[in-house]
Amino acid sequence: MAFDNAAYLIIGGAGGIGSEVAKRLTTAGAQILLAGRSVAPLEALARSISCESEQLDSTNLDAVEACASGAAERFGRLDGIINCAGSLLLKPAHLTSAEEWEQTLSTNLTTAFAAVRAAAKTMRKTGGSVVLFSSAAARLGLPNHEAIAAAKAGVAGLTLSAAATYASSNIRVNAVAPGLVKTPMTEQIWSRDTAAKASEDLHALGRLGEPADVASLVVWLLDPSNNWITGQVFSVDGGLSSVRTSPRRS
Repeated sequence: MAFDNAAYLIIGGAGGIGSEVAKRLTTAGAQILLAGRSVAPLEALARSISCESEQLDSTNLDAVEACASGAAERFGRLDGIINCAGSLLLKPAHLTSAEEWEQTLSTNLTTAFAAVRAAAKTMRKTGGSVVLFSSAAARLGLPNHEAIAAAKAGVAGLTLSAAATYASSNIRVNAVAPGLVKTPMTEQIWSRDTAAKASEDLHALGRLGEPADVASLVVWLLDPSNNWITGQVFSVDGGLSSVRTSPRRS
């Protein structure tokens, strides 16, 4: 993959998937700026893979723009932005507070919009790649996912519109829609045997995702050699959103 000296901003870079993307990109020779709210994990990861980090409120549009602009100045270029910021709220609508609704939209949809906005302002002359995160929950009905499904469906719509708007600037915008991936954010589910087994049974391939399963596609979408792909929402979900199988034999 053609990543020598390419430069990327990873928002939410210390999370399970973001950290795996960062490791793969630095190994391939890319320059990385990790950004997010929690300083300690960002700095620890940055030290371990020899890249840079910066604290960022990814819900603040102007702060994200300044971060992207600063990365471009720091590296002399910016080839892409990956927004891995997100949250998971599992509650039915009638038990979801106004604050929880606003926080879910802000953390998942506003951050994605901020990333697209920053990319457009920073990369319109040079082109590049933006990768956002939707979810399998936006593609099929899952109980108690109303808020997160709405936010992630918004990311899918944002992906399509932004891809159309910025195609003339050679900015490619795609999204990844994972199933349940074993990260610290989803530990409330997969750490409990009963819940983990029920979730595994929903995925046709019979297992939960690992960060590497998703990171491999993200890195592929960032690769400049794959520059004829835009406006796509790729399911990486073990078949959750599209496949129903017979019960597995024990």
